[in-house]
Amino acid sequence: MPLREINHSAIDVDLRYAGPDNFTGKTIYDHAVAYLHQDALAALVRAAELAAAQGLRLRVLDAYRPSAAQWRLWTALPDPRFVADPRVGSVHTRGVAVDLTLCDASGAPLDMGTAFDEMTELSFHGATNIADVAQRNRGLLLALMTQAGWTHHPYEWWHYNLPEPTRYPLLSDGAEGSFLMD
Repeated sequence: MPLREINHSAIDVDLRYAGPDNFTGKTIYDHAVAYLHQDALAALVRAAELAAAQGLRLRVLDAYRPSAAQWRLWTALPDPRFVADPRVGSVHTRGVAVDLTLCDASGAPLDMGTAFDEMTELSFHGATNIADVAQRNRGLLLALMTQAGWTHHPYEWWHYNLPEPTRYPLLSDGAEGSFLMD
């Protein structure tokens, strides 16, 4: 399955696991380029166009994740609510999941009530003990992403994946080095 680099004018990329600014405090992978399966990229571009029509931008925080990186995350937090067990496989390792947030037109992130990868109940989509503005922003992100064809993860406001992700195979490490450009 071909992976494609995320490169669109309405999408910013800030891969948090390519540096220490994440819940582990460590760099998880060396590449700072975000890749997605071609189907996921098409859906992300649809979401970005919907966001742009409202004067907003998407900021991608994670996309395709090599299995070695999945193992590093699992070692740091073996909680299947937040990190997929690498023995089962992750939707990120299939290239059909994206972690992201909304930003205003200038690129400033909107208030979502918690930081990206805050692994607590405050990060659940249904959390009501966060500020009203954060609840509205999460709802807006959810609406944009579902309208573009994504499904959400109930425990992480930032995580979306294509429906029926297991129809996409797990990708071997290094798949990002062999992405195709039609």
